[in-house]
Amino acid sequence: MVRASIDVRHAVAEDLLEVAGLCLTARDESSTPTQLCSSDAERVRSQIGVLLSVPGGRVLVARQDGEAVGFLLGRIVEANIYHDSPVLYVEALFVAPAFRRRGAGHALMGVAAEIAVEVGADEVYSVPLPGSRGVQRFLLRLGFAPAAAHRVVQTATLLRRLEGEPAARRGSRGLEDLIARRRKARIETHSGPVDLRELQARLRAERTGLGSPSTPGVGVPLVDGGVDTRTRRRLTSAG
Repeated sequence: MVRASIDVRHAVAEDLLEVAGLCLTARDESSTPTQLCSSDAERVRSQIGVLLSVPGGRVLVARQDGEAVGFLLGRIVEANIYHDSPVLYVEALFVAPAFRRRGAGHALMGVAAEIAVEVGADEVYSVPLPGSRGVQRFLLRLGFAPAAAHRVVQTATLLRRLEGEPAARRGSRGLEDLIARRRKARIETHSGPVDLRELQARLRAERTGLGSPSTPGVGVPLVDGGVDTRTRRRLTSAG
């Protein structure tokens, strides 16, 4: 018997009521249901819609044969004064009981890891559903470690765990290169690439009085307080 494949996609408005239904199933399983969500499906649907509306909000839904069997709620937390790089924060992960051990959880986390790489997040944080030991064990197998009442894992580690050890030995270098390229692109986007050799050549030219070097694209005199170095030197001599 061929097992049906799991399809994971970003949720749209039409998916939210089914996701809310899964939230109620998770609520019934939890030993602390009131900490998880409301018992009103329509209210939960509206609340999930709010998450989708805020910057960085992500809702993933897993389907098998067209039926919603699991979901992941997450947010991209951008770099700020408390953290110098973006992270992916997973707020909830759940798979319906009848569809567990079929790859839905791995498929959801796999797409989440891809999102983390796309936004340049080196780490993925998660908070296990209250009272859900199964999710905690699942996160542990994927490399998540305790972090201030949450769980955290390096994005590269998560990708390797999801792919499995044999695949990790073959492709870990490629994963690390991809993450390094994302990080470099993010730095250049914020500050622009800096060519130190060009700067050093300009400084040497100024010291020897030869003017700007002949390197293509290097012809702007150094500026200090609105006056270029050569002009300042002439003004000083004239005084």
